[in-house]
Amino acid sequence: MDSPSTRNWAELPRDVTLTILMKLTPIETLETAQFVCKVWYNLCMDPSMWTCVDFDNIDDYETGFSGKYGKMARSAVERSRGGVRSVSVEFFGTDDLLMYIADRSSGLRCLRFACCYSLSEISNAVKNLPLLEELELTLCSISEEEIKAVGLSCPMLKTFKLNHQGSRDPFFATDSEASVIAETMPQLRCLQIIGNGLTNYGLEAVLHNCSYLESLDLRSCFHVDLSGDLGKRCAEQIKYLLRPYDSTDDYKFVTSTDYESDYEDYGDGFDDVDFLSDDEYYEFSDDSEMPDIEEIGNSLVTLKASDQQSKRCPAFDNDESLHDQEDCFDDVSWLLGALLEF
Repeated sequence: MDSPSTRNWAELPRDVTLTILMKLTPIETLETAQFVCKVWYNLCMDPSMWTCVDFDNIDDYETGFSGKYGKMARSAVERSRGGVRSVSVEFFGTDDLLMYIADRSSGLRCLRFACCYSLSEISNAVKNLPLLEELELTLCSISEEEIKAVGLSCPMLKTFKLNHQGSRDPFFATDSEASVIAETMPQLRCLQIIGNGLTNYGLEAVLHNCSYLESLDLRSCFHVDLSGDLGKRCAEQIKYLLRPYDSTDDYKFVTSTDYESDYEDYGDGFDDVDFLSDDEYYEFSDDSEMPDIEEIGNSLVTLKASDQQSKRCPAFDNDESLHDQEDCFDDVSWLLGALLEF
């Protein structure tokens, strides 16, 4: 048997090689795999390679705004020859890119745009996607009118994800999006509206009109109160229910704009720490009373030298047998202690 170093991978059966290449991301295929050899290039042009186009988890996404990833996405859709069934884009999606995809992918079933801040107009694009069954718009600037266009243009839509960053501020409480969803998407089975500003009234409208709904994600919907009859109705009508304050650990994006409130989750780590109040800060009446930074620095050097000599730590003594490891001088701890002296 040939060793891996001498094996000619280009001689693998076509279907085997195609299966392997299909496990690569579009970026890996377009930037690397297609240039390995002529056989691989031809396989990378096969429409079956591009039924699922996934541009998620792009580390250097900022370069996407210059068009790099936009060109890749267009190339991937073009190579599918109308056969693409799922498209997912993070960060670099625009109105023009969505329109390009919709014009060439009438059979699209699943569409996902996340953190695409330049995406705002989708009404014209969704008119070309009558078979769309799943749509996710996470952290995108989409108006109620655009959402309504989705409901009217995509009668087969079963899953809709419209996620924002929630806020506890009553100013952001609104049922506008919930009302549009309830009015235009009665066939929904799954609805995810993380961070939405809907209230109990909006939720009741959704539950009443979307009678097929089985899965409902209300995490970070802080203006919904499920403590009474509405909570009981949700529990009875919805098979998979995530409540406003349920964990978002499995969700990759920030779910709230109330950053100070979010820190409460980490409060246990600071319960025993005494923080200075505004009244307890040291006040200096003039510059002459402020400590001299250079003087502090020189004093620290002197203290450190004397401390090293007294402890004779192995870090500063070649004879490691004289001391136990636990007596070693810790620079960080020493520095904090020395600073407290000032």
